[in-house]
Amino acid sequence: MYNLPNLLTISRIVVIPVIFLSLYIHSFIWTMFVAVLFVAAAITDYFDGYLARCRNETSAFGRLLDPIADKLLVASALVVILAKPGMVWSDLSYIPAFIILCREILVSGLREFLREVNVGLPVTRLAKWKTGFQMTALSMMLFHGLWIWPYIGEFLLWIAAALTFITGYQYFQKSLNYIRSIENAKTVEAKIVVKKETVKTSAKSAKAAKKATVKKKTTVKSSTKKATVKKTKK
Repeated sequence: MYNLPNLLTISRIVVIPVIFLSLYIHSFIWTMFVAVLFVAAAITDYFDGYLARCRNETSAFGRLLDPIADKLLVASALVVILAKPGMVWSDLSYIPAFIILCREILVSGLREFLREVNVGLPVTRLAKWKTGFQMTALSMMLFHGLWIWPYIGEFLLWIAAALTFITGYQYFQKSLNYIRSIENAKTVEAKIVVKKETVKTSAKSAKAAKKATVKKKTTVKSSTKKATVKKTKK
């Protein structure tokens, strides 16, 4: 479980408290240190999957922890950028940050629900592009006060938010399709059960009618026979 790819994944979670400290430490050196640390953590997001495939060290623990580490890292960087004064050039940057946070919560909930019914929600190529834009935008924005990188980062954050919205909708649509398929299967199953019950009821009715007919014929024959015997005696 504690192989190199998983350790790289865990390292992304370990750096989160250090990133949060920048809310209280406002020196330029610490800001640069946190930005470099975030860039290093973001790079591990690529190398942990690459090494796991190359070294054949994929595991259930890694598949579980990797998306959690990504979401925690992104959420922590967004909180720092939005909560720390002067980190954004325009207040409109709160909009893409809100979209990204909502999408991450939505997808986490969908994955948890689908995991209970043994249905996977694989990462799409567009979702990987989304992650790349997110990490790049947040990295640039964390380099606050260094050249024009933060402003470029805010622009990239809007692109990341657009990709985030699209991929979130795609995942939500896949989940709805699965739910609809389950509901349709239940409806078809209920119709089959009703049809079987109807057939059984019809068969019982037909059998009862047949018995009644046979009994009626037997009664008629018996009455005719008795009448014939009485007539003969006379």
